[in-house]
Amino acid sequence: MVERAFDLVVRGGLVATAAEVFEGDIGILGGRIVALGRGLSAGREEVSARGMIVTPGGLDPHCHLEELGQDGSVHEESFASGSAAALAGGTTSFICFLPQWKGHSLAASAPGYEARAARSRCDYSFHQIITDPTPEVLEREIPALIARGVRSLKVFLTYDPLRLDDAQLIQVLAVARRHQAFVTIHAENYEAIGWRIDALLKAGLTDPLQHAWSRPPVVEREATHRAIALAELVDQPVQIFHVSCEEAAEEIARARARGVKVWGETCPQYLTLSHDDLQGPDFAGAKAVCSPALREKGENEKVWRRILDGTLDVVSSDHCGFSFATAKRAPGSGGYGMGSANLRADGTPAFNAIPNGVPGIETRLPVLFSEGVSKGRIDLPHFVRLSSANAARLFGLAGRKGSLMPGADADIVIWDPDAERTIRNADLHHAIDYTPWEGFAVKGFPHVTIAGGKVAVRGGEVLAQPGDGRFLARGAYDTAKPSGRVPDGFDAASAG
Repeated sequence: MVERAFDLVVRGGLVATAAEVFEGDIGILGGRIVALGRGLSAGREEVSARGMIVTPGGLDPHCHLEELGQDGSVHEESFASGSAAALAGGTTSFICFLPQWKGHSLAASAPGYEARAARSRCDYSFHQIITDPTPEVLEREIPALIARGVRSLKVFLTYDPLRLDDAQLIQVLAVARRHQAFVTIHAENYEAIGWRIDALLKAGLTDPLQHAWSRPPVVEREATHRAIALAELVDQPVQIFHVSCEEAAEEIARARARGVKVWGETCPQYLTLSHDDLQGPDFAGAKAVCSPALREKGENEKVWRRILDGTLDVVSSDHCGFSFATAKRAPGSGGYGMGSANLRADGTPAFNAIPNGVPGIETRLPVLFSEGVSKGRIDLPHFVRLSSANAARLFGLAGRKGSLMPGADADIVIWDPDAERTIRNADLHHAIDYTPWEGFAVKGFPHVTIAGGKVAVRGGEVLAQPGDGRFLARGAYDTAKPSGRVPDGFDAASAG
């Protein structure tokens, strides 16, 4: 019998999948995993994992890279820099966003964006943002987009000019149901936030901390409840993005108990940061302005509890970077959440004019591993589910991503569980000039990242090149299918 020759063998690690942990080798051929076992025959290349933990490569289903603004601006985080950061942090594939701007078709909103994405160093896919669901968009453009493998839509319930009203949301949910696409939702109450912003500005309260005051948990809870209710009405599977608090998570848990196909995602910022990070000298709090906002101390542990009970089963980065020197301190640079330019006496923007978002594509997994696995909150299979396997199932990539089984893409991270690091922006690979985790201590760090069967990062050095990544087209899959439960037995989405 002729033994199979492997391109690469990961040798002798503690292998962690979404279900179990065992010692073994992984054999790779043609960019895919083809064998698991002990004592596999030699590969043309070998990577020792002895004393290390081996997991599937991370899948980050929520990040913003090189997005195009309606004014012609481009996010400073390019696909080349963002994917380098992803790989260095153990993420081997991601899903980012195709924009749509009101008054524009889908195609006209993102000229050249897919060509930009082709510069990624790792695999990628897209969610399509819908801000203007015209008949042309609903009846022709969305079905055509789904047919070529973009099978998830993103909607906002807040932000000008991105938000949808309830009628528009129902339209998007219905077209997604008809074509078996998945829908993701940014859930905050637009009118309530606007009312709070006006009152705070009139009171002269303009610091970065007041960003959190302008959008307290109740505005997230209300919008989460409303989004789920409308999804239940249509019988359309949805995920609530970036859940920041117990109040919103409770709405998801209640709906899941009723059998609604709804899932919840959270991010490392809601597990580790708080109102304290929105304060500090030299306008430092602006670095932590994101939406939903950071919550008061104590809320982090409540979000962790919702991870433990399964209500929140994906941890993404929501990487949305705006450099401090050129954007966070300087209104007029564009970005989610920016109000009209509103300068304070010292020349810094009022809280409602600070671009929303924090960088985190590289720090997502080290923070999650350290706070989760190293501190004993979660075991290794739970880490794998949160970091890759659950997102792969939700977004039609199961069997390809988030798995170490034969047939899966050979995306693998070898972790040194004893490595201790202090996060410093100077050591990161993203294009942004700060990290909100500056000085944050972590235990457990990626030692080697393998993407598509090739060593992409070794010892912090990114070896993967721009253009190494592939677009991940996604076909129909079970999670995106409706449950078949509609009010009164009348399927309005199909009838319409």
